[in-house]
Order: sequence, then C-alpha cells, then structure tokens
Amino acid sequence: MGNFLKSLSSTLPSRPRAIVVVSAHWLESTVSVTGAEQPELIYDYSGFPPHTYELKYPAAGNPELARKIVQTLEAAHIPAKINATRGFDHGMFIPMMLMFPDADIPVIQLSLNSNLDPQTQLELGQALETLRDEGILIIGSGMSFHNMRGYGDQRFGPISDEFDQWLTQAVESEPEKRHEALLNWEIAPSARLCHPPRQEEHLLPLMVVAGAASNEKGRKVFSDRVMETTLSAFIFG
Repeated sequence: MGNFLKSLSSTLPSRPRAIVVVSAHWLESTVSVTGAEQPELIYDYSGFPPHTYELKYPAAGNPELARKIVQTLEAAHIPAKINATRGFDHGMFIPMMLMFPDADIPVIQLSLNSNLDPQTQLELGQALETLRDEGILIIGSGMSFHNMRGYGDQRFGPISDEFDQWLTQAVESEPEKRHEALLNWEIAPSARLCHPPRQEEHLLPLMVVAGAASNEKGRKVFSDRVMETTLSAFIFG
C-alpha cells in the first residue's frame, strides 16, 4: 500500500494546482472546509508509537480556494461553511506524506456530511466537479473495508473479498449504473459486515469523488491483503 501511494503522483497527467482531500475522519452537519493559511496537524489517534505524534506535513492551506468551494456548494443549494481553525487530520496527512512528500501543493480538507447519506455525498461531489477543470485534484481518503473487529480476523478475508468484488464492479460500471449501485451499497453482499451500521464514514469519501467524476468511468488501480482483509483503491478519469 505504501509503495502504491508513493507512486501515485507519477501517474497523474499533470501536477495539481491544489488538492482537496475528503477525509473519513471529519464529519459535520454542515459541510465544512479548512480555511487556515497554514493548518496544524491533528493527531486524532491513540496508543501509537511516540514518533507518530511528531510527524510533520507543513502543506499550506488556501483560504481563497476555501471561499470558492463554499460559494460553489451554496450555489448548488448545499449549505457549507469555512472552519478557520481546524487542522489536517490523519486521513489527510498520512496518505499525503507518501503521495506528495514535499508538501509543496496547497491543500484544502473537506468534511463529509454527518448524515451519512450516500445521495448527499454524491451530490456534494457533483457540485465540485468543475474544480477538476481548474487543475485541482480531489482525493477521497477512507477505506474500502472498515470494520475494526474484522482486521486481523481470517474469517473476514472472504467477507471482504465478496464486498470488494461488488464494489469494483460498481465503480467500473457505466456512470449511471455506478451512481445507482453506490446509492444502494447497503444491499451489496456482506456490505454491513464490511461497514457496520453508522460506521460507514470510511466508504463515503468514495461517493464524493464518484460524484465529482460525472460521466467519466472509474477503475480499480490497487488491491492488497491488509490485516487479513482486502483493501482497494479507485481512480476516476
């Protein structure tokens, strides 16, 4: 997984002008964006080795872009606000340290809507589609499997495989079918064993980026066995 993330930036058609990261670790009843010029890091985990609380990722924010995102969302009738004090959580800085280690590209972090409704998250992505035309990369940071009780349990290997197969087929379908499948992800095989009720926040960043992809097809670009479960990553466009 680390090697995949390290190589990902080299597959992009051009260097992003800015990056918007949708993190599973930020949920708000009103969609929010980071607005600080230099956000601090939030070490939102516990029980890890001491060095993990000393990690640095000094990427700049972009207040102007944050304001534009809020205006764009509000124009699409999606309430949104700027959080001028919130920092970057580990759903942002851990993958970004591998993908863009120089921290020389401005980053905005975008929250999910805490209602956990897939339609809401898809519409959020659809509203932000035009950012891609401006050279802004949209990253969904989550997990295709996220059941904390399942990690390390061999019984969850086949369970994660079954859901991953369905998810891959859904993402790689024609956009209209993809949209319908993702809206109804709960009825997928083993869906609630892979993402327990009210804990699906790690799947929802995928909904946002799929919404932003509009009519472009998606494809699986990575899959591996991690802690006895299958994890996959997808790209659109």
